[in-house]
Amino acid sequence: MKRLLALAGAAALVLQAFAQQRPAEDAPATPPVPSAMDGELFYQVLLGELNARGAEPGAGFALILDAARKTGDESLYQRAVDIAFQSRSGDAALQAARAWKQAKPQSREANRYVLQILLALNRLQDTVEPLRTEIALAEAKDRASVINSIPRLYSRVGDKKAAANLVEQVLAEPLSNATLGPAAWTTVGRMRLAAGDTTGALEAARRGQALNARAEGPALLALEMVDPKTPQAEPIVKRYLEGKPQAEIRMGYARVLLDAQRYPEALQQLRAITAEKPEMAEAWLVQGTLLVQDNQLPAAEAALKKYVELSGGIRGEERNRGLAQAYLSLAQIAEKRKEYALATAWLDKIESSQDLVAAQNRRASILARQGRMDEARRLIRNLPERNPGDARAKLTAEVALLRDAKMYKAAHDLIAGAVAKDPKDVDLVYDQAMMAEKLGDMGGMEKLLRQVIAAKPDYHHAYNALGYSFADRNVRLPEAKQLVQKALEFAPGDPFITDSLAWVEFRMGNKAEAVRLLDEAYKQRPDAEIAAHLGEVLWSMGQRDRALAIWREAVLSNPENEVLQETLKRLKIKL
Repeated sequence: MKRLLALAGAAALVLQAFAQQRPAEDAPATPPVPSAMDGELFYQVLLGELNARGAEPGAGFALILDAARKTGDESLYQRAVDIAFQSRSGDAALQAARAWKQAKPQSREANRYVLQILLALNRLQDTVEPLRTEIALAEAKDRASVINSIPRLYSRVGDKKAAANLVEQVLAEPLSNATLGPAAWTTVGRMRLAAGDTTGALEAARRGQALNARAEGPALLALEMVDPKTPQAEPIVKRYLEGKPQAEIRMGYARVLLDAQRYPEALQQLRAITAEKPEMAEAWLVQGTLLVQDNQLPAAEAALKKYVELSGGIRGEERNRGLAQAYLSLAQIAEKRKEYALATAWLDKIESSQDLVAAQNRRASILARQGRMDEARRLIRNLPERNPGDARAKLTAEVALLRDAKMYKAAHDLIAGAVAKDPKDVDLVYDQAMMAEKLGDMGGMEKLLRQVIAAKPDYHHAYNALGYSFADRNVRLPEAKQLVQKALEFAPGDPFITDSLAWVEFRMGNKAEAVRLLDEAYKQRPDAEIAAHLGEVLWSMGQRDRALAIWREAVLSNPENEVLQETLKRLKIKL
């Protein structure tokens, strides 16, 4: 019975080949194409299939490959390759693919099989000719796409440098071609980047862009390299954006800026996207979230509602998560305005179970703002814990509630209890140090921060917090400067650490340097605390009009900022 079933299955494969040669019943009548397969060949293929499925796949391979050579049938060549693959015989697969290519020299599929098998066998140098053929056989309109796909083909090659050199050799002619050059240089750049040659990749991006400033490939390549360590990449991206860029590339650049905490620049790019492509929902969502962070509530609300309006075009989990983020932000806006019923209504719209913790955190915040702290804490504590991360999120949320309500002792004790259970958690120890500072326990704060530094020497927040604390109290200024400079080594360009360094310089009497640093930090991040410091330094230098203007701007964006309010009160400033 099993043999009959196998025979039937093999026959079905052969009959399928015949069926593929017959026109569909509803197709226009055309003369039939005679099959090259006679009865003897039919039997040979049938026997080959039986052997391939049985105990002698080698014999089956030989029979099928011989039938392919006799008929010139590409489906039989492909079947021979498949049998060899199933038998884990790379050499046999290559033999069949090369025979196929020899019989059908214009077949891109045959050539592609040869190329992919050679790469799988790690015979890198043998891929030069089939790679050239792959490009040559492609239609002119598809050639750039074929060139762009090369890095993916060679992604598993062990010797990345040799692969990069080989591809560059094959692309020698397209590299100088005005039409194909940008794609070719982009591919060369990606190969160099995979080989660890960032300098070479940057040069490739520049040369590709020189051939066509509006080409996307060089800009995308440069975008992958935008980093403080490779400042040469960003001008390539910016030059592309000066033209009529793809909104997706501008969005990618905005994400890079967000990752680098360059929020004003990111916001500028997001506004450009929503102006150029107003139907791009994601840009409205990120823009709205950023504007909430900057306390620009009317603009944030408009952007988030626009996202909600456009979200109908998004499908699946992406839509659920995006809507949850939008509703959370809209609830936060309503909460800031003390419109608690509206805030709760926005939270009620969240359907994603994954965002339950965030939604309940916001509900708890609303309760706390209404003076119902016990209810707020119970709401957080009653959240389910599906994994260890949920327990940590609940702790963070409860501490935030207490901190915002200025219940520093309760927050400190809550964190201390968690630290007692896990004393190696440096993030918790750092949070405990910050609460100790709020309680005026400067010695305890310093001890905890030094504990963090000892456990994790690259924890830049601890260096910055300790250095700023010394500067703010106008003590141990040389040590404060060393600590903050150490923090900047680990997080170069961070606007808040730059602000700390400026405050040290101010305390040391270097006011001009303090203004320079604060201007740099405030331009990068117009935060109310940075504005408070910049205004105070300017005020001390007699630049009172500019100081007042900066303070007014800060009050509009974040009137509740503690450092700002303390500064204005101490200097007896009435805006």
